[in-house]
Amino acid sequence: MAALVLYEYPFNESIRTMLRLEHLFDRLAQLIPRDAPMDHHFALATIFEVMDVASRADLKSDLLKELERHKAQLNSYRGNPSISEQALDEVVARIDHAFNGLNQLSGKAGHSLTANEWLMSIRSRINIPGGTCEFDLPAYFAWQQFAPTKRRADLMQWMTTLMPLAEALQVLLGLLRDAGVPHMVAASAGQYQQSLAAGRVYQLLRMRIDGSLGLIPEISGHRLMVSIRLMQQDDEGRLRLASKDTSFELTLCA
Repeated sequence: MAALVLYEYPFNESIRTMLRLEHLFDRLAQLIPRDAPMDHHFALATIFEVMDVASRADLKSDLLKELERHKAQLNSYRGNPSISEQALDEVVARIDHAFNGLNQLSGKAGHSLTANEWLMSIRSRINIPGGTCEFDLPAYFAWQQFAPTKRRADLMQWMTTLMPLAEALQVLLGLLRDAGVPHMVAASAGQYQQSLAAGRVYQLLRMRIDGSLGLIPEISGHRLMVSIRLMQQDDEGRLRLASKDTSFELTLCA
């Protein structure tokens, strides 16, 4: 069985921000357990990236509203004989835990780290090409010589202020993805279009395609239409429309 490659496309700015943050948290989860100083350098750079993306003023309130909306929607299913009350209770409890954690977070995610002058000195130079050399930031270079366990403990401590955000994202994106029903569709000569049902607001498109085909999807969409072009890369790296008819799995999540 060939490995399927998953592509996701957000239909609005809020989901786009959430996917970017999820991508950064996934990267952190891979980098922090490693031991090399270079991995921990990029873990710290990723923490700063999370802070930058999460600095949007309305992000926290948007996530809290979405958690409340999902909770109200799930509670409306109570008493439905085809839905397990135990399963509902478990999901609502996860939403409540994420909501309370995020609601108790003072200020924006990572805000408390801005009081750490040492961290902020690194943040101010980390985007300058070569800006974190040992002669620029000797204290940071010294930290990189510490034992991996000490560096990892520091990174985990700095991460604690970001964890309520990570949990809220995990719950919300999980609920959104579970709301979609996957089905197989076919792109004719590399192109696929689908009209979207009026009155139904989709937030996320997911597609899985056989990785061995070497096809790259160019996805565009709005509230009325989804369009996917399957592209192939030539020897010089240019993308050209694939000419073959190709099947792939499509999921629309509302």
